[in-house]
Amino acid sequence: MSTEAVVPAIPLRKVYRRQKLKRLVRNRWLYAMMLPGILYFIIFKYVPMYGVMLAFKNYQPFLGFLKSDWVGMKHFARFFGDPLFGMLLKNTFILAIYNIVFFFPLPIIISLLLNELRKEGYKRFIQTMIYIPHFMSWVVIVSIAYLFFTTEGGIVNEAIAAMGGEKIQFLMAPGWFRTFITGEVIWKETGWGTIIFLAALAGVDTQLYEAARMDGANRFRQLWHITLPAIKPTIIILLILRLGNFLDTGFEQIWLMLNSINREVGEVFDTYVYSVGITQGQYSFSTAVGLFKSVVGLVLVFASNALAKKFGEEGIV
Repeated sequence: MSTEAVVPAIPLRKVYRRQKLKRLVRNRWLYAMMLPGILYFIIFKYVPMYGVMLAFKNYQPFLGFLKSDWVGMKHFARFFGDPLFGMLLKNTFILAIYNIVFFFPLPIIISLLLNELRKEGYKRFIQTMIYIPHFMSWVVIVSIAYLFFTTEGGIVNEAIAAMGGEKIQFLMAPGWFRTFITGEVIWKETGWGTIIFLAALAGVDTQLYEAARMDGANRFRQLWHITLPAIKPTIIILLILRLGNFLDTGFEQIWLMLNSINREVGEVFDTYVYSVGITQGQYSFSTAVGLFKSVVGLVLVFASNALAKKFGEEGIV
């Protein structure tokens, strides 16, 4: 008969709990650094989601949020049946597509060009110059556009007149509105958008380029077969995130560029929400419009993420 003591088995649940506690203690400083970001999203992103219920109520300030009447989908039916809905959807989609087609590729192209520069001083000078517009407010950007393109002393129109041409109503003509909006976004944000791509390019293994040069590959071949595949996951993730904000065309810039003549092509969901929500006090209706935008963005994120995974990419989730 054996005299050895029998050690009682420890439940797996307690083992896992102890392992988690050890990891938590070991990585306590990492979790401490995560805490401000977590608190930010909880306070400013998740807690305000409770206010989404406003879209399903007929909010009356004197009754308060909880006592206001529940109206269900009434505001959404009104919004989708509004004759302005088609115009708003069209204008927002066109500006969003312009941003995807014309703006999104430019930071990638400029990052690739900067990566090919060998003189560090020249490279840093260019980076500094193209970063500066990002730190200007939209009021400054629109004011600069006004100074250049107004018919009353604008540099561009004065040059056209000096060459014998007729001055063009750039800022008033509806046909120029979307071009100006996209051009201002490109000038302001392209340089700042190169930061992430330059960081991704810095992680490419230099030995791959050396091996390619030994095999006789020129710089274009190195770019096509090494650089672009290396940053492709970053491009796809940023594109998915961009599609999540597809309908966010920006309020301040468009509001500053709007006037009575170009409103038909310039009015978008963001400016419409301001008009009916702030100036007219229709808080529930404007919340319903904002919720519609958020749902469309969420659907686009999941759809683009699923499409990326279908083609063998990682995606974001």
